[in-house]
Amino acid sequence: MPAYIAGLGRDENTDKIGVLLANLGTPEAPTKGAVRRYLKEFLWDPRIVEVPRFIWWFALNGIILNIRPSKSARAYSKVWTEHGSPLLLISRKQQKSLQQRLDKHYPGRFVVELGMRYGHPSINTALEKLAHANARKLVVLPLYPQYSATTTASITDGMFDVFKRWRVIPELRVATEYHVDNHYIQALADSVSRYWQAHGKGDKLLFSFHSIPKRYADHGDIYPQHCKATVQALVTRLGLRDDEWALSYQSRLGREEWLRPYTDETVESLAAQGVKRLDVVCPGFSADCLETLEEIDQENRDFFLSKGGSEFHYIPALNDDDAHIDMMEHLVLAQAGNWLE
Repeated sequence: MPAYIAGLGRDENTDKIGVLLANLGTPEAPTKGAVRRYLKEFLWDPRIVEVPRFIWWFALNGIILNIRPSKSARAYSKVWTEHGSPLLLISRKQQKSLQQRLDKHYPGRFVVELGMRYGHPSINTALEKLAHANARKLVVLPLYPQYSATTTASITDGMFDVFKRWRVIPELRVATEYHVDNHYIQALADSVSRYWQAHGKGDKLLFSFHSIPKRYADHGDIYPQHCKATVQALVTRLGLRDDEWALSYQSRLGREEWLRPYTDETVESLAAQGVKRLDVVCPGFSADCLETLEEIDQENRDFFLSKGGSEFHYIPALNDDDAHIDMMEHLVLAQAGNWLE
């Protein structure tokens, strides 16, 4: 329990603005046991799986957690580095770079912590650190440009689960959406342009986003609208013709219908239609992870080449690129607003 929350007092002259960088999370190791623990937490979130709890408990614990961890562990092992999870390593770099950027422009005003919705470092741990640093005001930056209840809303759920145990909670502002923010669109457009300058340009650029069940969108989730708006802004910024790009959704799970068109089917179809070189970018991912490094750059690469394609190019996520950190700083300062006066 933070000291001032426990009633031991605090020095208001040392109050800081806290910044919580929040992302999905990652297993601690590419092993069946570690992946099982991670999936159990992830898939039990009612924002992720909107099924009555008593039914889902039996399906999750009786079937899924006895089958899926082995397969997922093999996938994680293909992208794991000698220093650990790519997502966690990149997220730590983002945290450090953003802290340095804010310190340069506003010395001593901000403290940045990283919290994962599932796994470690947890949102609880990050919030406790921010409280100990006297962060009485808090800017939350979910690293999901396109809003969805399964991501951004789940982050807020995780925060308020922690705040339920606190007597004093910080003044709070959340960057809930920035799918067409100019800094974000420009950073993405520049990353694609730089890639093309270095490696040439493909016949088609595919924008692949993580999917959600179609039922969620039918019930009001605005995620697909945000994805389409992001793509339209990027297409305009890059000056692409209609026949030079496509949009698809990846990472579906189970038999339920998810947002279409599906990335794997799209990749195979484009190859069958005669597209020889396919470039793929994943605008919804702030850091490269299992879904980009294994699902896109390995699995879907194989799909494309096996159906007659010649070249498959994955354009990396923004990761800790300077322009991405610029964007994060811009979003944080926009939320902080009059707190800096």
